[in-house]
Amino acid sequence: MRSGEKWFFPAGELSQAGWETIVDADIPGWQHTGLRVGRLESGGQLTVDAGSIERIVIPLSGSFQVDLSDCGESSSVELHGRSSVFDGQTDALYFGVGCSAIITGVGRVAIAEAPATTHKPTQYLPREVVPLELRGAGRSSRQIHNFGTPEALDADKIIVCEVITPAENWSSYPPHKHDQRIPGEETRLEEIYYFESAIARGAQGSPDADPFGLFSTYSSAAGEIHIDSRVHTGDVALVPFGYHGPAVAAPGYDLYYLNIMAGPDQERAWKITDDPAHAWVRQTWDDQVIDPRLPYTPLHKGDRK
Repeated sequence: MRSGEKWFFPAGELSQAGWETIVDADIPGWQHTGLRVGRLESGGQLTVDAGSIERIVIPLSGSFQVDLSDCGESSSVELHGRSSVFDGQTDALYFGVGCSAIITGVGRVAIAEAPATTHKPTQYLPREVVPLELRGAGRSSRQIHNFGTPEALDADKIIVCEVITPAENWSSYPPHKHDQRIPGEETRLEEIYYFESAIARGAQGSPDADPFGLFSTYSSAAGEIHIDSRVHTGDVALVPFGYHGPAVAAPGYDLYYLNIMAGPDQERAWKITDDPAHAWVRQTWDDQVIDPRLPYTPLHKGDRK
């Protein structure tokens, strides 16, 4: 690790200017991705200035109105959210270079960001069309919402998804990397992990419960990095290079993370290389079934909160 570089930030450490979290190029060694997380009460608003940045607005809890301007014309979009990140998919909104926004509503909202040069049109993604993927099997089962992947969204640089890992399961596994340009095999992508954790769906829990998971990274030829940490709601891990995974949901607690990726390559694609020591594990999934607890969908089907 080079002097001044830090890659793990507990909740609150990146708060500034009315936001719970801001990740941007002010962090030493960080270039290609950004994140804002904010909380809104009735009557409040969050403002995002126009710039050479593309963004995706993702309700974490609650619903929001996004008023866009400087995009050629003004528009207003209602985002129907959810009670929490463990309550299925949410509406999302992409807007591109040169757009500013004012966000109002009640709840918590994330904005995924990436510096960009090519303007792409505004795109509203209702939760009913957000691709839901169940990946892995057995104790490696997890649920992915692919609203910001190349297959679902026309963007310049940014790639975004969110992952739900039920209690006791492993995700971001086998450990993998995307820090080297190998045409057709691997792309260079910075990655942000924003975490939340909660008492497992259906469990009674305790008033003293402290939901958490575990997350790990380690070095590759591209650079030195080392994270072995408990992760709680609001924590952020940055992965500029190196192998990352697993992310583990502790018994009794479900784990969520928002992944934001972008990089210097012209190709916008998520292409990875597994750690050769652990790549064989994928083959074991062939003889296992997906965790029957998945998928996590809204507890009250049909509600648009």
